[in-house]
Amino acid sequence: MKRTLVPALMLSLIISGLFFPACKKMSTEELKNSMEIIDVETKWVSKEYRAWPPKLVLVPVISFRVKNISDKPLTYVNFNAIFKFKDEAKNLGDNFLAAIRKKPVMPGEVSQVITLKSNYGVEGKTLDSFKNNPYWKPVVVKLFARSFGSEFVLLGEWEVSKTIDFKEDQAVTPVVEKKEDVKK
Repeated sequence: MKRTLVPALMLSLIISGLFFPACKKMSTEELKNSMEIIDVETKWVSKEYRAWPPKLVLVPVISFRVKNISDKPLTYVNFNAIFKFKDEAKNLGDNFLAAIRKKPVMPGEVSQVITLKSNYGVEGKTLDSFKNNPYWKPVVVKLFARSFGSEFVLLGEWEVSKTIDFKEDQAVTPVVEKKEDVKK
């Protein structure tokens, strides 16, 4: 039993030694230099809407695609977006997403659209109420990435557009049909 156990352990150590270098974590610089963020779009979307009593909560969103500019496939990349009011230290909200998972982004290829939406936003009553809302201030979003246990790396910072991707329900007016008088 001991005669076969020792060689088996030695063999498993040798085999694992061959495969572990392939699993080494990516450095912060390697991660940053392996991708390019393209097709960035920022806007505000509805998190909560209620017609009566009127309530509308808008949250900032960033959408983008990742282009692999390295010679290795990009796999297991997590993204974190931190939304802040411009010139303020306190976060408005954030979002973490394990975006690139099972299907790697091969060298030279571009990922599907990745969307990160803040968990907090600004409250108003209607779309029109946001025009004069003192809490609807300029917001910036910082985008970070992380892969294989590497540290988070800052990929960029963008100002969130004041574009609102939301339409309120149209007022519903009852349709009154004229009844024809029936002569008797």
